[in-house]
Parts: sequence; structure tokens; C-alpha cells
Amino acid sequence: MKTLAVLSQKGGTGKTTIAVHLAVEASRNGKTVALIDLDPQASAAKWSDTRSDETPIVISAHATRLPQVLHTAEQGGVDLAIIDTSPNTDSTSLNAAEMANLALIPSRDARFDLEAISATIKIGKMADVEMRVIFNAVKARSSMLYKAKRAVEVYGVPTAPCVLGDRVAFSHAVVDGKTAQEFEPSGKASNEVRALYRYVMKELEE
Repeated sequence: MKTLAVLSQKGGTGKTTIAVHLAVEASRNGKTVALIDLDPQASAAKWSDTRSDETPIVISAHATRLPQVLHTAEQGGVDLAIIDTSPNTDSTSLNAAEMANLALIPSRDARFDLEAISATIKIGKMADVEMRVIFNAVKARSSMLYKAKRAVEVYGVPTAPCVLGDRVAFSHAVVDGKTAQEFEPSGKASNEVRALYRYVMKELEE
């Protein structure tokens, strides 16, 4: 079983949106997926409650129970576990990072997000986990994206070659317990999620 942690010490970076979209894409590609929701707000679990499809499996858990939850998932035949964490909780993020094969760090290409990313990277380095930054909610023809990628270089953490745009399909879909791939299969948001999924799986398999 491979384990992906989605980490950010800043709220509003799109952790849960990315986690549920990757979980659904993995399910659509034939993988058995467990999405583990460590956020006390239980956003992923609430999304699952409104979902008509039984996959992916969403498990609401406390960070202290994460090793047991992951063990049970692996014993149950799960191929990919995705951990959705809460912001501003160092211990939760550290627990998730320590159990992961790869940590995905969402960030907007804005100044305050870039300043906050260092705290998340410090946690990832403490856990000695491979990290990748994914820029999310990027506006069309953003002049900040290039500068943001350059700013991240100082941390020595690679950025994903793909980005997720600032698209209404993401927010509209999750309201009904869906994802962009289900809401607008041929749309730009869906294509961006597929590109991110392919990238993440490639990184996990290396």
C-alpha cells in the first residue's frame, strides 16, 4: 500500500479538495482507496456523506489512531491511502508525514501562502518524507506563478509540473458529493486532476 499525506499549516490552500479529487481519480483508475480524514472539521467525511457512490472509502480518525487505521486499511486490501490533515496542528501533520511515502503540499501562488509554506516543509523534513509542492487555485494567466515557483526553490522541495486552476467546477462539484471529473468530465479542471494524479502516482512508484 502506498500512502500520500496532503499537508499544509495554512488554511484555505485546498487540501481537502485535492484529497477527495485524487481519491476519486484513483478509484476511477481501478485502485482501492482509503481517504483518511484527520481534520476535526471532518470536511472530507461530510463530503462523503452527501455522495451517492460508495467509493472512495472515507474514514474519519484521530491522528493518534493513524498507525492502526493504516494497518487495517492495508490488511483490507487498500492500494492507496490518502491522508487529509488539519491546518495549524503540528502534531497531526507530523504524524501523517511520518506514515507517508510522499507528502503533497498545496499552496496558492500568493505572498502569504508562500510565507506560510516554510512551516509545512519543516514538518516534512522532521518526518524525513519526500515532499512535492502543488500550486492550487491558480488564476488564468497568473503573473505570480513563475515567481512562486522560484520562491519555493530555496527550500529544495520540487514543485509539481502541473497546477490546478481557479475553476468553479471544483467548488460546484463538492457541494453535491462529487468531484470535477464527475461534474464536468471533459472540462479543464478534470484534465488538471488527471495530470496531477498521474504525476503523484509516478512519484509514489519511484
